[in-house]
Amino acid sequence: MTDISDPRLLYFKGALFVLCGVMAAGLILAESPSLRTAALLGLSIWCFARAYYFAFYVIEHYVDGSYRYAGLGDFFVWSWKRFRNSDASTKTDSESED
Repeated sequence: MTDISDPRLLYFKGALFVLCGVMAAGLILAESPSLRTAALLGLSIWCFARAYYFAFYVIEHYVDGSYRYAGLGDFFVWSWKRFRNSDASTKTDSESED
């Protein structure tokens, strides 16, 4: 399967994501119509949007500019490898000091 390159299809895909999100939020609020639920839902959406921004923009522009992510799965694999490598180098450094 190839990447979508037609701008009209990309806009349509984005619109479907927004429609799906609005419908899901509407169903949650219809099931539990309270200000608390609306506030928690809004906070959750905002936090996940910021996490997504962090995963793709902040890491690429401020942490590792040479790496391009293919998706969240790719980001998690990169993060895990980076964490494991830093953990191994920390153990090696502390062992060499003894």
